[in-house]
Amino acid sequence: MSKLIGRLTLGHARCVQPIAGTAIATPADGLIAGAVEIPTTDGAQSLPAYRAQPAANGPHPLVLVVHEIFGVHEYIQDVCRRLAHEGFLAVAPELFVRWGDVSVQPELKDVVLNVVRFVPDDEVMADLDACVAWARGSGSGDPERVAITGFCWGGRAVWLYAAHNPELRAGVAWYGRLVGDESETTPRHPLQLAGSLQAPVLGLYGEMDAAISLESIALMRDALAARGDSSEFVIYPEAPHGFHSDYRVSFRAGAAEDGWRRMLGWLRR
Repeated sequence: MSKLIGRLTLGHARCVQPIAGTAIATPADGLIAGAVEIPTTDGAQSLPAYRAQPAANGPHPLVLVVHEIFGVHEYIQDVCRRLAHEGFLAVAPELFVRWGDVSVQPELKDVVLNVVRFVPDDEVMADLDACVAWARGSGSGDPERVAITGFCWGGRAVWLYAAHNPELRAGVAWYGRLVGDESETTPRHPLQLAGSLQAPVLGLYGEMDAAISLESIALMRDALAARGDSSEFVIYPEAPHGFHSDYRVSFRAGAAEDGWRRMLGWLRR
């Protein structure tokens, strides 16, 4: 079972348990890692986040890490530590905090129906901006080197943020949805914003993703190519949705390792 530590989850979200034996555990040796509180732009409450960075003095290049629908549980925290060992300041904000605790929801459908569907895109963008401002003010993050990566729900947010923040240098979207129904909380989707990207995005997708069609990827690729955008896609044969999620049965080690290598190259480039 999971529990909250500083309003972040210690362990994995309830609805994804039991955890697969392939789950990676990255130590925090040589890092500064743990929960932080980030002031929000609306001033309503602080935003809980997990931060990991090298112990050596910065400023370090900043990577915002946007969680899946399961929140900032152990997998996302581990991703932050992996990035910190590569020299980055990785910050993963809990973007659902105003709407409920996804870590205790018993089923996937409960996560969506009880929490995720209420979260507005504009609130997510503002909270990510707050993380950038916090990193800049702390002296740990380099404001000239800001990037973002995210998984599933967070992968979609990567595309949105690339169209939102003109200071962004790069994005890496892991199997983020590109099209969808318009609503009050999600008024526009990545395909509609293809002409507005402020930074190039590397899209990492699975050929066998039941949630994201190859047709939608082709539409996004064509829309970006039409404006000369330098974003790129990599589609992994036979990989399902969530192929990087090492704690789930969807994990595919080959695709996950190749995607991670490509992500690091993209960020450093």
